[in-house]
Amino acid sequence: MTETMIATDQSVLDLPALVNDLNRLLRLRTTPIGMKMFTTQAEMEAVPRIRRPKDIHTTDQIVGQASRNGWTVGITMDDLVGAQCGTVIGLHPRDEQWLSGDRMQGVWYGTAEDAAAHQAEMSVLAYGQYEAMAVSPLAAGRLNPPDICLIYATPAQMILFINGLQWIGYKKLDWGCVGESSCADSWGRALQTGEPSLSIPCFAERRYGGVMEDELLMAIPPSYLPKVIAGLEALSKNGLRYPIPQYGVNNDVRAGMGASY
Repeated sequence: MTETMIATDQSVLDLPALVNDLNRLLRLRTTPIGMKMFTTQAEMEAVPRIRRPKDIHTTDQIVGQASRNGWTVGITMDDLVGAQCGTVIGLHPRDEQWLSGDRMQGVWYGTAEDAAAHQAEMSVLAYGQYEAMAVSPLAAGRLNPPDICLIYATPAQMILFINGLQWIGYKKLDWGCVGESSCADSWGRALQTGEPSLSIPCFAERRYGGVMEDELLMAIPPSYLPKVIAGLEALSKNGLRYPIPQYGVNNDVRAGMGASY
């Protein structure tokens, strides 16, 4: 297997083919989507077949409209319910009130100090760069290309996705967990750093964004996907594929270990 390099020009990626490969190799249940930031509202509204919300939403709901409904949706800060959602994607400043976390005190965190510490740890985009954001099914190709992809998967699917990412050019992957507001761990961190970012979706993502209780979320720049798929193909040839067949807790392990390790 030859090494697959990460593409530097993301516009050359065949996104529908990449999605087909992910679905073939991992049998994903949820639509892989893209997210893109826009410097102006007009640029966002020029995306083909873009929908604009008629109601006030959380960012989790907007992401869910793309991943669960298959819609292409664009927003500005005016479409979001509050600062917590907007700040993660750089549409609202990390001002003094936001940093205090006062609305979370006594709800998610026991003291004012704990609430403020949580806010300080969140990965967010810098304010002032963008006016708008859009999400869309990755295979639709309407974001041309997105800044990041959002891929929902079960833990079994996700570890194989990560194994594929590590097949060539291995590095240990380290992620954090801020707890509630874990969108900062996924799309916030990936937009900020350009690195693959795994999260355990939080209460709000599951309550408002439609995330299933057995799903994890990987936010990843699309340029990584050819590398992941090449790794998954190599693992599959070795018999390491999804679904992972149960060997049995009582069987003599030597035959199975001989094939897998």
